[in-house]
Amino acid sequence: MINIEDVSLAKHEKQVVSRKRVTDHGEVLTAKREVSAMLDLVKQETERIESRFLEPACGDGNFLTEILERKLRVVAARYGKSQLDYERNAVLAVSSIYGIDILEDNVAACRQRLFDLFEQKYTALFKSAATDDCRRAVKYILARNIIWGDALTLKSVGDNTKPIVFSEWSPVNGSQLKRRDFTFHGLLDHAAMSELPLFSDLGEDVFIPTPLKEYPLTHFLKVADVDHH
Repeated sequence: MINIEDVSLAKHEKQVVSRKRVTDHGEVLTAKREVSAMLDLVKQETERIESRFLEPACGDGNFLTEILERKLRVVAARYGKSQLDYERNAVLAVSSIYGIDILEDNVAACRQRLFDLFEQKYTALFKSAATDDCRRAVKYILARNIIWGDALTLKSVGDNTKPIVFSEWSPVNGSQLKRRDFTFHGLLDHAAMSELPLFSDLGEDVFIPTPLKEYPLTHFLKVADVDHH
């Protein structure tokens, strides 16, 4: 998993929503040109559908929407002629993107921007054949992956007694997804000890901490149904 904060920062223009948000939360927004330049430093990874990214202060999603845009271009180029293959890989691309923000409105805006980007690309390709099942799966994954939390305390903001929990989504046998939930604290402790990547998707040997919870294999279009069982 690539941590956006680990990408070398060039000088960039800082943009603000309000002075109060800067004072209270240190919130600054990076302009699109600088976002693109920074992501070009890891260009190969941004174009790998399954490569995982984490933005621990994601704001309303300037970095994450650009990453998803790049991934969806690859998905369309490779799989745009097959709706099932496109859906499978577009869902995988969405599931590879993680964000945390301390401001609830940013979290809602980031989820919506990512969904709107997916919806625009998906509907443009398949028009009336686009399905609500796929839209629902994407919305559910975004609700799990874009977290209202504090990346410094590693706790949820809505309930500061609860740790931040991330879901790992791993494709199995084509159309199946395996979900495992991990605490962010556990992942960071493990990474510090092992110096190995989180949620390794490159095939190398890696030790993974014990998941908080594991879920049965589920069709990628049915991942949202698990909470109703």
